[in-house]
Amino acid sequence: MDVMLNPWRLSLLSRLDTLGTVRAVAKAANLSASSVSQQLAVLEAETRTQLLERTGRRVRLTPAGLMLARRARAILDHMDTVEAELRGLGEAPAGLVRLGAFQSAIHTIAVPAVTRLARSHPQLDIELLELEPHVSMPALRVGDADVIVTTTDFVEQPLGPDIDLVPLATDPIVLVVPPGHPAAGRGPADLAAYASEPWVFDIPQSYMANLATRLCREAGFEPRVVARFSNYMMTLQHVEAGLAIALLPGLAVDKRYRVATRELATPVNRSITAAIRRGSAPRAAVDLVLEAIRSHPELPL
Repeated sequence: MDVMLNPWRLSLLSRLDTLGTVRAVAKAANLSASSVSQQLAVLEAETRTQLLERTGRRVRLTPAGLMLARRARAILDHMDTVEAELRGLGEAPAGLVRLGAFQSAIHTIAVPAVTRLARSHPQLDIELLELEPHVSMPALRVGDADVIVTTTDFVEQPLGPDIDLVPLATDPIVLVVPPGHPAAGRGPADLAAYASEPWVFDIPQSYMANLATRLCREAGFEPRVVARFSNYMMTLQHVEAGLAIALLPGLAVDKRYRVATRELATPVNRSITAAIRRGSAPRAAVDLVLEAIRSHPELPL
């Protein structure tokens, strides 16, 4: 009897390969863990193949499950491509493209690109997602995003033959202080000189929180963190008010805020990169989004 594979269940299996646990898959898919387990059990029955095996309290993919999970992403990508081609047959590129970008790239890179595409290709639907580097690569791999703007610096995200990287820009990490602060002068800043200062950090385990903590420790001190925000605008408001100083990417420093920036005595830069899944079939709509991102006139090369 022929097997008819269900795309939704294939997506859950692919997510399990990327995310590692049923609980993580359930959270990403907005389902209960028991619902995910049930659907995977149905997929096993449909394929008449053992796809999962239990190890203690967790499950892992069998060799057959791993093979199907890896093939599933290509199958789902191809289905998305066919649907987009059918909708845009004989017309300009159309369909949905999910663009993920980290916070400081949203307003500096992603929004301008989307704005230009809305004028030039109104038939193109772009869903803009705020995704920090530590979550954007898994989102790309499982198909929750089609294009991401991310950084591969300072982030423990494995890269492999399934991902194509497109270099975009170089962005320096800078010290951000209130305008009247003694450090608001000229010249590179030695972080060791600010060991006693109050600091405002990103939320724990985020890309910038981990990076700022590492840089302070390498300068010989444990930072005294007085505030944590997941929003760079709130961080800049806090610094502007004179309540703390911060380390931020240059792209994150919005000119509307009255703050001063200093380059670091030991320069630290992050490479801003676009990424797509290599295994996905070519899509004119994805190519358009990539080109709009790459042609941004104000990227710090």
